[in-house]
Amino acid sequence: MRQTLFFIPAEIAGHQVFGFGLGLAVWAAVSIAVLAWLAWRQGFNADTWGYVPILLLIGAVIGWVLPVLCEPQGLPIRGYGMMMLLAVLSGTSLAAWRAKRVGLNPDLILSLAFWMLVPGILGARAFYVIEYWPEYWRIFNDPDGGLGGFLGGVLNVAKGGLVVYGSFFGALVGVLLFLRKHRLPLLALCDLIAPAMLLGLAIGRVGCLMNGCCFGAVCDCDCAIAFPPESPPYRAQVERGQMYGFTLSGNPEAAPRVLAVDPGRPADSAGLQPGDRLQSINGYKLTVTRQAYWVLEEAFRKHLPLRVRVTDRPELTIPAVEPPPRSCPVHPTQIYSTIGALLLCLVLLAYEPFHRRDGELFALMLSTYPILRFFIEHLRTDEAAVFGTGMSISQNVSLLVLVCAAALWYYILRRPCGLAFQKGVES
Repeated sequence: MRQTLFFIPAEIAGHQVFGFGLGLAVWAAVSIAVLAWLAWRQGFNADTWGYVPILLLIGAVIGWVLPVLCEPQGLPIRGYGMMMLLAVLSGTSLAAWRAKRVGLNPDLILSLAFWMLVPGILGARAFYVIEYWPEYWRIFNDPDGGLGGFLGGVLNVAKGGLVVYGSFFGALVGVLLFLRKHRLPLLALCDLIAPAMLLGLAIGRVGCLMNGCCFGAVCDCDCAIAFPPESPPYRAQVERGQMYGFTLSGNPEAAPRVLAVDPGRPADSAGLQPGDRLQSINGYKLTVTRQAYWVLEEAFRKHLPLRVRVTDRPELTIPAVEPPPRSCPVHPTQIYSTIGALLLCLVLLAYEPFHRRDGELFALMLSTYPILRFFIEHLRTDEAAVFGTGMSISQNVSLLVLVCAAALWYYILRRPCGLAFQKGVES
């Protein structure tokens, strides 16, 4: 895990870099150069002008967003963000290479990548913020956070917090707009970019590992990973009581009930039992699990014992514990996801010579990735069950995507054989 790779200084030779400073001036020069190059190659057509909104949006980010994300040392360059950038570049390169093989201009894929990138990020971040809305709402209501802290948390994409399915739906909007503009066949283009999406996903999950997010449940398998303090798994284990030897529900809005107690640990020695309903900890009355998270985090940070009241039982005292140097070992679900996505990418590429109808590769991706995601979610503990289904939001979406995949297969297989993009055909 390495959340921060390095810092870009906020000032160079006394000149401000971010905001309305050197960074914006450099970007303005780059934007003018890009537009001039496009105009030289293809003229001031609609495609050239299509880059203008994206270039302006990036300029707005440099001018208004990056100053909010700066820390005293400067602008942090996160491992997560760098891997996301590498994922985009790798996926785009694969799609451009495949486009050239079927006679399409690779520049068309580069243009499509711009159209997919912004709505993809917005969709992925929106999905994440909605999923963890109570946490962001708490920051907004916190006097130390307020509106600035809320906006900074929402916009700090490079620190983590992008949901694959949100990215997929957001990017799909960009694809549809792009196709409407260029009048390209939808299913054929989806087949072209499907392996690239899986390659990008595989590389992006390495960023999740560097950030510590999307972590798995505690386990004792040989491939388990322990994370350092301040990492998401470590904090989650503190909040759920696992450092004291018991486990609370991962659903912050559920009743504060003990799910499990580790034999021989402080909670077990104090008499805590699975199924106990927590009424209070250290005098703080509890109605939902989220309140227990805050109390447990404070007690652990201050090295305090826990005075726990449970229903129909005398008060229990769980002694303070020494903060361990690493978290309890957990399933490396990020690595599982990377390996799974790479294998699915290879499956799609291997199936390509045998597909006879446009849309088959895309439908195959929609049929296989949700199954992979559904089972990996069983090993993760960072997402709570929703909608009373006993499943995480990603598992619910996976089932919905599988239904859509079945409908898409039904539509594709009823069409006559034929491919819009033929390998080796020059455009």
